Amino acid sequence: MLFPFSARKANKSADFLGLRSGFNFINCTRNADLLSKGYEPPKAIKTGTSIVGIIYKDGVILGADTRATEGPIVSDKNCSKIHHLQDHIYCCGAGTAADTEMITLTTSAELDLHRLNTERQVPVVCASMMLRRTLFRYRGHIGAALVMGGVDRTGPQLYCIYPCGSNDKIPYAAMGSGTLAAMSVLEHGWKPDLDLEQGKQLVREAISAGVFNDLGSGSNIDLCVITKQGAVYLRTDTIASEKGERLGKYGIKPNSTMVTSISVLSLQVTDERIYAVEDQQPGTSGVQWVSSQEDEELPEGSQTKSP
Repeated sequence: MLFPFSARKANKSADFLGLRSGFNFINCTRNADLLSKGYEPPKAIKTGTSIVGIIYKDGVILGADTRATEGPIVSDKNCSKIHHLQDHIYCCGAGTAADTEMITLTTSAELDLHRLNTERQVPVVCASMMLRRTLFRYRGHIGAALVMGGVDRTGPQLYCIYPCGSNDKIPYAAMGSGTLAAMSVLEHGWKPDLDLEQGKQLVREAISAGVFNDLGSGSNIDLCVITKQGAVYLRTDTIASEKGERLGKYGIKPNSTMVTSISVLSLQVTDERIYAVEDQQPGTSGVQWVSSQEDEELPEGSQTKSP
C-alpha cells in the first residue's frame, strides 16, 4: 500500500506523462518528431573481430585476434579480447570494445562475490547465467557477443552468448565479423578427441582464416588454454599478418627531386602577334597591339609605329 504523498506523486507523474501503464513510449514519440524535422538517426559503426572457442579432450581453448577498429580506421593493433572472469573461466568478446570490457569486469566482480558467499568454486553455467541476465535486461543495447569457456567439476564447457541474451552450448564456436571463414575451418577440422597441440593449431587456423578474409580482423593471435589445473593465457601466440617491407629505395636528398624520365613535346605554331614598344607618353601605356591582319600586310621583319 502506498502512502498518501507517494500516491500523489505517482498520480502526478502519470498525468504528466499522459499514460497510465507500465511502459513509457516518450522516446519513440521524440524520435519520430526528430525524424519528421529532418534530423538523421545515428549510424551504427561496423566493428570487426574474429573470436573462436573449442572443446578438446582435456579442456577448452579460446582464441582471438588483436585488431580494434572504428569503422575503416584501425584504432589499436594489439588489444586484448580475452577477458578474465575466474581462474577457471575466461571469455572472448566481440562487438563494442567498451561494452565487452565493462560487462566482463562487472560479471567478474559478481562472480567473486558469489564465490565468497558460497565458499566454493563458481560453476561455468553460473557465469553464463549472469552474463545472459545482464544482456537480456538491456534488450540487446549492449553490443557484446561473447564466447565463454571454462572447466569445473562437471567438465569442460563452452557457451556462445549473443547480445540479446540468448546462448548456445556447443563444442566449438566462432563469433565476430570473421565468423564464416573461422567456422568453415572448425567444421572441417574439429574432432572430439583433439589433443592440446592439435587444438591450438586448429584455433590458429580458424583465427587466421578470419584475419585473411575480413578487413576488421588482423594483427596477432591470442590463445587461452583452460584445464582442471588452471588457465594459461598465451599473449601474442602467433603473428598472423606481418608488416610488409618496402621494395623501392626512397633515399631522396632534401630540397631535391629525382628525375625519373625526360620527354620532348613538339609544338605547332598556330598564331603570331607582334607588340611594338616605344617611349611612354602621358596618357598612354606605351604598348600598342597590332592585329594579325595588319601583320600579314607588313613586310617581314618590319615594325609598326604609332601615329
